Amino acid sequence: MARNKFDIDETLESPFDIRHLKRALVYCAKYKGKIFLSLFLSALAAIVGLLAPLFSQYALDVSIPDGNIPQIIFLGVLMLASIFVSVILSAKRSRIMTKVGQDIVYDIRKDLFEHLQRLPFEYYDSRPHGKILVRVINYINSVSNLMTDGIIKFVLEIFNLIFIMIFMFFVSWRLAIVVLCGLPIFAAVMLIIKNKQRKAWQQVNNKSSNLNAYIHESIVGTKVTQMFTREEVNAEVFDKLQNSYRKSWMKAVTFSNLVWPAVDNIAIWVRGAIYITGLLVFGTGVVSLGNIVAMCSYASRFWQPLLNLSNLMNTFINAVAYLERIFETMDEPVTICDKENASEMPEINGEVTFKNVTFAYETGPNILENLSFSAKAGESIALVGPTGAGKTTIVSLLSRFYDVNEGEIDIDGTDISSVTLHSLRSQMGIMLQDSFIFSGTIMDNIKYGKLDATDEEAMEAAKIVGVDEFISTLPNGYYTEVNERGSGLSQGQKQLISFARTILADPKILVLDEATSSIDAKTERYLQRGIDHLLKGRTSFIIAHRLSTIRNCDKIMYINNKGITECGNHESLIEKKGDYYKLYTSQAI
Repeated sequence: MARNKFDIDETLESPFDIRHLKRALVYCAKYKGKIFLSLFLSALAAIVGLLAPLFSQYALDVSIPDGNIPQIIFLGVLMLASIFVSVILSAKRSRIMTKVGQDIVYDIRKDLFEHLQRLPFEYYDSRPHGKILVRVINYINSVSNLMTDGIIKFVLEIFNLIFIMIFMFFVSWRLAIVVLCGLPIFAAVMLIIKNKQRKAWQQVNNKSSNLNAYIHESIVGTKVTQMFTREEVNAEVFDKLQNSYRKSWMKAVTFSNLVWPAVDNIAIWVRGAIYITGLLVFGTGVVSLGNIVAMCSYASRFWQPLLNLSNLMNTFINAVAYLERIFETMDEPVTICDKENASEMPEINGEVTFKNVTFAYETGPNILENLSFSAKAGESIALVGPTGAGKTTIVSLLSRFYDVNEGEIDIDGTDISSVTLHSLRSQMGIMLQDSFIFSGTIMDNIKYGKLDATDEEAMEAAKIVGVDEFISTLPNGYYTEVNERGSGLSQGQKQLISFARTILADPKILVLDEATSSIDAKTERYLQRGIDHLLKGRTSFIIAHRLSTIRNCDKIMYINNKGITECGNHESLIEKKGDYYKLYTSQAI
């Protein structure tokens, strides 16, 4: 899908949708007790902190003119105490909300990851993995500040603004009106800057997403890049994406750096207006020196909540855009799932029946149409035919990686769509051409399909497929650490480890999808003992382009034209001199 390419921006410029914020607040409900405690501490810290200018006003208007030194010292101590208590309360609130916020982010990320684990193959087939990764890491990190402190700060700043205005009008309503006259100027400046700033930061995140997607794609495809000497071309593409990210970042920072000078200038003009107004009426008994000093202190504090609120509104708008992407992923339908009242799959004997199965990927043409066949328990079935004919599709449908559009697939007479996925797949073993090795020890990788297996059982499985000899040459044997995708191991060695993993899982139905394609002839002959062990007593489906590996299968099905064009054992198909004969003789040449 073109919109998901690494060089296509995701649309994050969307209307503010309160529904996404409400959905995020559901995660907050679990911690409402600590959130209310934090809110209370914040309000208390704000009130205590606002007492300091009143103490200074009283000192200037009463204590100093009266020469009351003990009272001046006492008021000074109260000022310091109010500041100290306010800082302590704010720090306590910050610690509580940091913990709560990270717990909320943990819950969201956990739910998102668990959902991604259940999404069907189609989801990953049509999206760059780097952009999926951005949603799990970057986007959730971007909303973490909102979850950590943003909601509390939003409420707190409104309280602060109200408290400051109350204290200002208490000190002098005339001077308070002077301060409020600066609001229209502040609003106009912030409206211009913040709108451009928000769009600029959204563009930064778009470019970051593109860069992440390309880096992920490039790392995965490094071998292909070097084989086709595309290093310079890739470097140019990366440089283009990186420059685009850098320019968008600098533009966003430029707008961000305009905010403080603008607010500082407005605050200075307002303080100047307070002094001018105060001096004009000073001496009339309407305004005192303490009033002027206290009002200047409150005026300085007045702009901070307004600035914070404007920043938080931008944070909310951006965070809701990220939440929309996060919840969009969470809302991706798990199309391959347990149906309501799904039962446990009984222990599989191995009889497989396809009944008039029709299947197409998404909205594409049918890959299979009215496919019907049966496999007896213990039979080995080979699937051959041209690339794209539907061989892998058949075994994918049997494992319920996809659901059929029409028809039914039964195992031992039970419709596989009526049983739980876990009970079905736990009794199946699937060996793919690309054997994935996870980061960890070789022992961990062999045990991946059966975590409760003993080390001795894992070693026995390795001996059966002939990989034990190789493992014993490694520095730490079975406990040698390997990296993601098994870097440092040959493709053949990775497939041998995967074979051991499959043997240890002891599946009832076995699928080998080009599982020996990357193994040399000598290793394959040695591995045949392990394959024979695997096939013994199991229903097996084998996809192979090297027809020499499937000659002894009980049944060979030639897949083409959306179905089975030929079916029989090797000898009967050779005698028929049809599609299979042509394919076999072309390889024998």
